[in-house]
Amino acid sequence: MDPITLLTVVVLSVFVGFEVVSKVTSILHTPLMSGANAIHGIILIGAIIVAGQADDPWVLVIALLAVVLATANLVGGFVVTDRMLQMFRGRGSVTATAKASGLKGGAQ
Repeated sequence: MDPITLLTVVVLSVFVGFEVVSKVTSILHTPLMSGANAIHGIILIGAIIVAGQADDPWVLVIALLAVVLATANLVGGFVVTDRMLQMFRGRGSVTATAKASGLKGGAQ
């Protein structure tokens, strides 16, 4: 494929992805993020495999950049999912968690 076609596919993918995610109701975001985290894990494994088999220095640089970006995306997804799950917890579980960690009254 020529570069213009690839760029067109990427730009259209960004627009379609934005439209799809923006239409999801808030109650479905947590399962959606969990599925996205699984996909990002597969992408990270693929980037590591490509980096391990790279012969050309440019391919290695791009593959290592892909590993770094995929790792950041995966970790960020888990952080966001954890924060979203904390929103659904009741006040009692927050206080119990705070007492288990040694904090008083549930405040940090």
